[in-house]
Amino acid sequence: KKKKKEGGGGLEPKGPVLHIVVVGFHHKRGCQVEFSYPPLIPAEGHDSNNLPEKWKYLPFLALPDGAHNYQEDTVYFHLPSLNEEMKCVYGVSCYRQIEAKALKVRQADVTRETVQKSVCVLSRVPLYGLIQAKLQLITHAYFEEKDFSQISILKELYDHMNGSLRGTTLEGSQVYLGKSLFLTLSFTYTKVLILFKLVLLEKKVLFYVSPVNRLVGTLMTVLSLFPGMIEHGLADSSHYHCKSSISETPESLDPARISPSAGELNPKTDSKTDIIDATDRESSAFDHSDNHTSVADQSQPSASPQDRLQPHPPSHTSPDSSESDWETLDPSVLEAGEGSEGSVKHLEAESGEPITVQPKSVTGQGQLTQGLVSGLEEDQYGLPLAIFTKGYLCLPYMALQQHHLLSDVRVRGFVAGATNILFRQQRHLSDAVIDVEEARIHVDDPELRRMLSLSTADLRFSDFLLKHVTENREDVFLDGTGWEGGDEWIRAQFALYLHSLLASTLQQDNEKLLADYSSAFISAWKITHNYRVWFSNKHPAMAEITPGHPFQGQYSVADVKLRLSHSVQNSERGKKLGNAVITTSRSVVQTGKAVGQSVGGALTSAKSAMSSWFSTLAQPAVTSPAPDSTASKQ
Repeated sequence: KKKKKEGGGGLEPKGPVLHIVVVGFHHKRGCQVEFSYPPLIPAEGHDSNNLPEKWKYLPFLALPDGAHNYQEDTVYFHLPSLNEEMKCVYGVSCYRQIEAKALKVRQADVTRETVQKSVCVLSRVPLYGLIQAKLQLITHAYFEEKDFSQISILKELYDHMNGSLRGTTLEGSQVYLGKSLFLTLSFTYTKVLILFKLVLLEKKVLFYVSPVNRLVGTLMTVLSLFPGMIEHGLADSSHYHCKSSISETPESLDPARISPSAGELNPKTDSKTDIIDATDRESSAFDHSDNHTSVADQSQPSASPQDRLQPHPPSHTSPDSSESDWETLDPSVLEAGEGSEGSVKHLEAESGEPITVQPKSVTGQGQLTQGLVSGLEEDQYGLPLAIFTKGYLCLPYMALQQHHLLSDVRVRGFVAGATNILFRQQRHLSDAVIDVEEARIHVDDPELRRMLSLSTADLRFSDFLLKHVTENREDVFLDGTGWEGGDEWIRAQFALYLHSLLASTLQQDNEKLLADYSSAFISAWKITHNYRVWFSNKHPAMAEITPGHPFQGQYSVADVKLRLSHSVQNSERGKKLGNAVITTSRSVVQTGKAVGQSVGGALTSAKSAMSSWFSTLAQPAVTSPAPDSTASKQ
């Protein structure tokens, strides 16, 4: 059997690297491909500027928008495959610019003061950090030649990378190289957990920041929290010419195979829930403008495993958030479904720490098998989840020329990154806009904010992560060398969180177990494509996972403090209040300094005068020979 050709070069692939590409900026034609090895189009040479139709955005991805503002930068991007296998092509590009006068050989088309080029690797494996580390060295050497016609180093790069990466397995530290959770993420862990849930809900999520290196690093680091996602979950993440409609309906899959487990009820809410819903929405650090329609929750009678999953309008419509709703920060009112009748009957004496079940790392995923429905390589737990399939895209960097994808009917959703301000301004095309620089999550839909509100168990989980990470970062010499609080440890906690969440959905009469994850979130997640695909298959290894939230437990006074702290720190009114307190504190300090200087100056003068007076009294009299005595001696 002949192997199918993966890239556009027409050559039999020797290894994981498909092409080495050089992209430059032409003063008339803009971004263009200047060199490719092997050729991107078989019938043309290495120096051809032509591109396959599916890769027409390659120059704009490899040489990002606004690159002239930075001396160097790194870009991760995804391209669709050129064959019918629908495997994603992973691109890593290193950009640099050099002054034209420094070139030894200046070509005729160089008319600007600076020359901007990117060296790009197109690969079949998502080893972003490993490829970046090698590519940065070669790019530096290529620019140091100061003669861009010297392409032998690029051909050597192709052979070297195919030789060194040929036997590399997609597991371990090599996959996560360059994705340091502590250094990359500027978000608090409560917001990281919100991002985690946003991706599970398959929403349209847009990350925004400059430069591109920080953008793609943050986005891919968030995805690395999903078990197996980087290694095996992105194979279909760049293919959006799907046959299915824009919205995945329950009828699109076999209802006899994909159905809800028994007890997937959305608990009815009461007046207390109305208040706390508005409070939780504001306490999730969201900006709001209620101009979106609500997302339908799942609300149906208890069904057997063979019943059809039918989405219905929400049984409780979230009220429009208002200032008065936010101000209801009554510690005696906790989120709905977490305690008996939503009250605080389980408040205990203050113990300092909430009662929790401490999570442990989950190791040994076992052999991977091909998923029958997802088409992805899955472990024995059914992970990675089939999130980036059926038109749900992962675009670490999105060029301005790809802007139409935000509103394309063939795109079911996306997790994308952008640096152009136009993406941020058109917030109506995304469900959530993540401002990495300000560490803010902008969500306009009030119903989605309700789904993303964190439960008390979630806040315990976030607080647990924060304490262990900060405690283990105090020693700069041992930073990153230990297990607890390190990157692998953090990923293990999120893996346990997801395993426990999946195991809880399989239990009969699981309303109380799932309430710890937020009932609104669970109702929305169970009608997503990734959950229905996971639920359609049996995963015997899930029997080893203990159902229930890893931090389930009775309420304590510490939980009330945690909820209040989270609300005040993350809500809009809380931020204003905090800023006012800080401003007032500064004013008091400055006033105190001014008063201290005036009063202190007088006291200092008085003290110096008293000291000089006492020192005068304490000094013995200076004796000198009297003139008479001298005369008498004479």
